[in-house]
Amino acid sequence: MTDRPDEVASGAEPQGSAPGADPGATSGATSGATPGGTPGGVEVPDTAESLLDGSLGRAPQEGDAVVSDGMAAEGDSAEQPVDTDRHPDTVLAAERLVDLQRLQAEYVNYKRRVDRDRELARDAGTAAVLEGLLPVLDDIHLAREHGDLVDGPFAAIADKLLAALGRFGVTPLGAAGEPFDPMVHEALMRIQAELPPEATTTTVVQVLQPGYKIGERVVRPARVSVAEPE
Repeated sequence: MTDRPDEVASGAEPQGSAPGADPGATSGATSGATPGGTPGGVEVPDTAESLLDGSLGRAPQEGDAVVSDGMAAEGDSAEQPVDTDRHPDTVLAAERLVDLQRLQAEYVNYKRRVDRDRELARDAGTAAVLEGLLPVLDDIHLAREHGDLVDGPFAAIADKLLAALGRFGVTPLGAAGEPFDPMVHEALMRIQAELPPEATTTTVVQVLQPGYKIGERVVRPARVSVAEPE
C-alpha cells in the first residue's frame, strides 16, 4: 500500500499540460524563466529595461516625428507682425507729417511776431500823437493849477481829451507826496519843504509838468521839485 502512491506520482502526467505535449519542453520552459519575465533566461541590462518600461527619457528612434529648425522658424515668422515702417506710403506719410509740424510751428511763430509788432506799431502811433499833444496837455495842467478849469465848457473838453487818451493806454505820471523814482520822475529843483512824518526818502513836493506813459513805455517823465526828509 505504501508503494502505490509513488507509482501513481511517477507515472501520471502533470496537471495542466496538453495531451501529447512534450513534458521536457514544458519543464524546460518553466525552469528557464527568469524573475525579470524574459524568456530564454537572457538577462536584460538596466538601460534596456528603462527603455522598455517607459517612453519618457528614451533616445529618439528612427521614424520619430521631429520638428526641424526650418519649420519652427517658419511658424515664428508667421506669428510676427509685418513690418510696415519701410513701406513707401508710410515713409511718405511720415515726411508729410514732419513738414506739417514744421509749417505749423512757423505759423505760430509768425502769428506771435505779427501780434507783437502790431502792438508795438499801435503804441508807436499813440506815442507820436501824444508827443504832439504834450504842449496842449501842459497848458491844461497849468490851467487846473490856477483854478481856470473848475467848471465851464473848456473844463469838459479837457476831461474828454484826457479820457480819450486813456482809452489808448495813456497814463499820467507824477503826484505830490509820492517817493521820488528816477524811472518816472525828473527832478528840476530841490527845495526845503515840510514833509509828512512817514517820509523817509526823497519825496516829490510839486509837479511842474506831468509825465505820461503808454503801457510800460514812458513817453516823458514827470518834471518835479523834490525835498529831503530832515
